[in-house]
Amino acid sequence: MSRLRRQIGNSIGNNLETKDVSKIKAKTGNVYESIAIVAKRANQINIMLKEELHNKLEEFASHTDSLEEIHENKEQIEISKAYEKMPNPALLATQEFMEDKVYFRKNEGDLFS
Repeated sequence: MSRLRRQIGNSIGNNLETKDVSKIKAKTGNVYESIAIVAKRANQINIMLKEELHNKLEEFASHTDSLEEIHENKEQIEISKAYEKMPNPALLATQEFMEDKVYFRKNEGDLFS
């Protein structure tokens, strides 16, 4: 199991929670900058999860798939279901941001300044 999947499984549920905008804003001083950082991190998480899922599913790929093999491959289906049950990357990114687990730097010439 990957480090990311262990982190996801241990730290967050699938439920959405409302967040205090003032706390999000307090991290950077600008709510839009904070949301841009969360969005970038969510995109990174999404890409990592997709790559991990595709790598696992490639193990099952064969060029001579028959209809019977497709129906019998329960392990592949279980892997897909496990990834479907994972929380949305935006939820994970928001939680990481609020727990100060996301590194970002503020440039003086940013649009958000």
